[in-house]
Amino acid sequence: MSASSFLKALKAEGLTVVQVGDWRDHNRDHKGPWGPVHGVMIHHTATRGSARTVEICREGYEGLPGPLCHGVITKDGRVHLVGYGRANHAGPGDDDVLRAVIAEKGLPRDNEANTDGNRHFYGFECENLGDGDDPWPAAQLEAIERAAAAVCRHHGWNERSVIGHLEWQPGKVDPRGFTMASMRERIRDRLK
Repeated sequence: MSASSFLKALKAEGLTVVQVGDWRDHNRDHKGPWGPVHGVMIHHTATRGSARTVEICREGYEGLPGPLCHGVITKDGRVHLVGYGRANHAGPGDDDVLRAVIAEKGLPRDNEANTDGNRHFYGFECENLGDGDDPWPAAQLEAIERAAAAVCRHHGWNERSVIGHLEWQPGKVDPRGFTMASMRERIRDRLK
């Protein structure tokens, strides 16, 4: 999917999209390939404040340069596009999980980190402290559902192509505050 197709797919799913800077060419492609892409990964940012969150996800921070995802989903339900191509969001994860995503089957428990996820996943960072107390507004949950569904619809994938970071890499907890099983149900229903 081209950057233009990505933007078009998100808008066609009814999302409000904010294009940030040169997002179409902002990536980490010089560090390795992007693709083949097999799924969508959902994260929480562990930050507060939409403007600051978008800036961090675009620029990165010491030790982890941006972009840290493709789109930032803020609490108001807007999707801020900050990069396209390889992004520093998934890190190393479990090859058994990747095989299950490709086959669109139930996920095994992630128990190793032996595969480059930045190569294989679209990433959406979602503004939330990730402490289990910070609320997930309905508009934001719906935007997560719509954004994941947009990518799945374009590729002909089903909801099992959408995972949380916690299902990919041992020790990760994001997203915290809703279950990926419940989000996949929402995505499944939207794709019908």
